[in-house]
Amino acid sequence: MLLTQTKPKPEIRIEQPLISWEQFKLIQRGFAEAKGIRLAYYEGILEIVSPSVDHELIKTIIGALLELYFLELEIEFFPMGQATQEKVEQVSLQPDESYSFGSPKKIPDLAIEVILTSGNTEKLKKYYLLGVPEVWLWEDGVLDIYHLDIQSDRQYCKSATSKFLPDLDIATLQRCILSASPLEALKTFRQTFL
Repeated sequence: MLLTQTKPKPEIRIEQPLISWEQFKLIQRGFAEAKGIRLAYYEGILEIVSPSVDHELIKTIIGALLELYFLELEIEFFPMGQATQEKVEQVSLQPDESYSFGSPKKIPDLAIEVILTSGNTEKLKKYYLLGVPEVWLWEDGVLDIYHLDIQSDRQYCKSATSKFLPDLDIATLQRCILSASPLEALKTFRQTFL
């Protein structure tokens, strides 16, 4: 049985246009202690999101699978989770999961977004401003990988492999993310590289 056989429960998402950076920072301080609420800012638009249980399940499974992979292959990683990433007066966001490799960094090497209601490749514009080298988008049961290409007009180029994890079997990872049992997903994934 696959995780996505039932329609995901919707997230609560509100967008408010024409917000200045200063207004956003005041609102952000007001929500500082709010659990389960995420704020984002881009091009004068404030986005307030309350992620659904389905969203949190998928992002947590992706993180667990990757961290198992890092452990088994002894890849030095630094989890950055949902740490807020900002470029003053332009963008503020919180990835669903994020990592830096080799050493801790201010900007993650890899950011992961689970998209259940909206966002798709529009999120890449935000990550471009931050200079995140690789972004993974999970949408409709498919994992798409994008690499930052400064020379390209498209800004991010879609890829079949990860720049930071070139030996990672993306098809197996995707199948395991869709598993109805997180435990079975981890066991199956571990068997692919043991």
